[in-house]
Amino acid sequence: MSETQSGYFTQDGDVYRPTRYAVSPWSERMLHGPAVCGLMARELELRHGSDDMVPARITIDLFSAVRFDDVRFTTTVVRDGNRIRVADALLMQDDVVAARAAVQYLRPSGQPPGRVWTRDTHPQPPSGADDAGARHLVWFGSDDHPDGWSTRRSEHQNAGRKRLWARQLPVIVGEETSPFARTVTVGEATSLVTNWSDVGVGFINSDLTLTLSRLPVGDEVGVEAEHHISADGIAVGTSVLFDRSGAFGTGTVTAVANARRQVDFGGR
Repeated sequence: MSETQSGYFTQDGDVYRPTRYAVSPWSERMLHGPAVCGLMARELELRHGSDDMVPARITIDLFSAVRFDDVRFTTTVVRDGNRIRVADALLMQDDVVAARAAVQYLRPSGQPPGRVWTRDTHPQPPSGADDAGARHLVWFGSDDHPDGWSTRRSEHQNAGRKRLWARQLPVIVGEETSPFARTVTVGEATSLVTNWSDVGVGFINSDLTLTLSRLPVGDEVGVEAEHHISADGIAVGTSVLFDRSGAFGTGTVTAVANARRQVDFGGR
């Protein structure tokens, strides 16, 4: 499969078939989070999105392993008002629900008066990604790396704060991915950047929530760790989503310990 024909799924009517690019690092029999989350965002946007509303929040519950097998969906409109629209989606495999998602669309309007506190500094993309000949799919960053950013994941297995800058593969082979689905695909890396330690990733996320004030500008999306809190094998991670124009959203994941299948990037 060439680069121009690559992607996470092919589509045959209402059936989605995963490609080898969707295989999870946890198991060859599973699909990885970015592929699953990006597909769910695409399905909700395709069925219930509109140009006059912003997908301001999506929550995806990953309560079961999504197998390397055919995927189907059922979706439902929960509320369709003038300023807010809410829709749900169920990801089905063999008539069993493997994951679910809920999206909230809001209608944009003018800003209210007043000044509100916000962060003084915001994450910045890697400078090397500005070069036309250096547009790698994924850049990794960490505070403990001497150059901040690089394209070698193994160089960032440390105890420092993590970040990622990515132009992900298309969700569907041969189809241009929308800004929303692209954001969700990259935003699933909230789990990676918040749970990646100096010996690898030992937590697996059970959900993903992204909140967006706007859609990203450009093809790439960045994710920077904001916080990691954990105790007794349960972790909460939060992130900031950004593009070349600045921060535009946040991510949150909850995760459980999965140390027996620890993903070690140090030797990769």
